[in-house]
Amino acid sequence: MADHRVNDLKDESIPDLLRQLATETTTLVRQEVDLAKAELGEKVRIAGAGAGMFGAAAVFGLGASGALTAAVIAAIALALPVWAAALIVAVVYGIVALTAAQTGRHKIARAAPVVPQQTAHTVKDDIEWVKTRAQSGRR
Repeated sequence: MADHRVNDLKDESIPDLLRQLATETTTLVRQEVDLAKAELGEKVRIAGAGAGMFGAAAVFGLGASGALTAAVIAAIALALPVWAAALIVAVVYGIVALTAAQTGRHKIARAAPVVPQQTAHTVKDDIEWVKTRAQSGRR
């Protein structure tokens, strides 16, 4: 089948072959752009989930700071067991914040590298294909 296609191309003029090459190259570039968009969209979605976990870590970290402040104030002002309860809350918030931060870091690491690897590979294949077409058109 490939030999039949090459024989068909031998009968076409150079301008026709160049027009056909331009059309096919345009289509190919458009398809590569679409592939890159899809691949990057997936990576952005995963990175967004990781960023959300960092946001959760910030909220719980702020809560830990507030609870710790309340514990210090209660301990100094009253010297009653209220500070112990506030300290327990601060420790729990701190543990939650640490867990969320580690989960977020893991999700962001999974999104790397940001370069669309599949697209880069297919672009290399496409360049080779265009070179082959251009060389066969010169013969």
